[in-house]
Amino acid sequence: MDNPKKKIFFISDFHLGAPDYASSLVREKKIIRFLQSIRNSAQEIFILGDLFDFWFEYKRVVPKGYVRILGELASLTDSGIKVHFFVGNHDMWMRDYFQRELNIPVYYHPKEFILQGKKMLIGHGDGLGPGDKGYKTIKKLFRNPIAKWLFGILPPYIGMGIADFFSRKSRAKTGTTDEVFLGEEGEWLIQYCRGILKNNHYDYFIFGHRHLPIEHPLSGNSLYMNIGEWIKYASYGEMEDGHLKLKYFSA
Repeated sequence: MDNPKKKIFFISDFHLGAPDYASSLVREKKIIRFLQSIRNSAQEIFILGDLFDFWFEYKRVVPKGYVRILGELASLTDSGIKVHFFVGNHDMWMRDYFQRELNIPVYYHPKEFILQGKKMLIGHGDGLGPGDKGYKTIKKLFRNPIAKWLFGILPPYIGMGIADFFSRKSRAKTGTTDEVFLGEEGEWLIQYCRGILKNNHYDYFIFGHRHLPIEHPLSGNSLYMNIGEWIKYASYGEMEDGHLKLKYFSA
């Protein structure tokens, strides 16, 4: 049962590991300060993907580093705060590490929740809506169990090197387009939400991936929110008493 005295938080796109160790560590520590600042008020925390710039769980190996953020997440769940994780396009190759070690459920597709009396559709946001056909094809390939197995048989130092290369290429391709609102017709996630609303009402649609913090009203008293990212904006969503707000963390 929801606790009306507690808040629900939505965060996304930390991209830990990018663009280099030093700047990633600064960002990781800032995120931990944020998590510590909400510990006493948080009922639940939703992480909407791309926590890492790349993540692959080999059978007996997980990527080096990130002990601070993983330890903080374990501390949160141990204290009774529910944490949810949606895989993003940079950390889609999750296995069961988060479930076993951190007690955090992992979701691979958008999922419906009823929170504080509001009906919500929550997910990372990659590959939804019209357009981006090239990425959708690549996503199907990467999600294929055979592709995952083939990558898994590579020695970690080779596999992680390949992943790092493609991660940098992905950031280079994005450029500055994330910083510009493209209008209703140009925002694929808004188009996706409008398509869903034709058959099913949601009070809130909450996604990451886009990187640009966005609050956009839809028809039927529905709201689309993109909660942005932590490389530039340190933005997040906060819901209290059924009201969702876009906020920014300043340490």
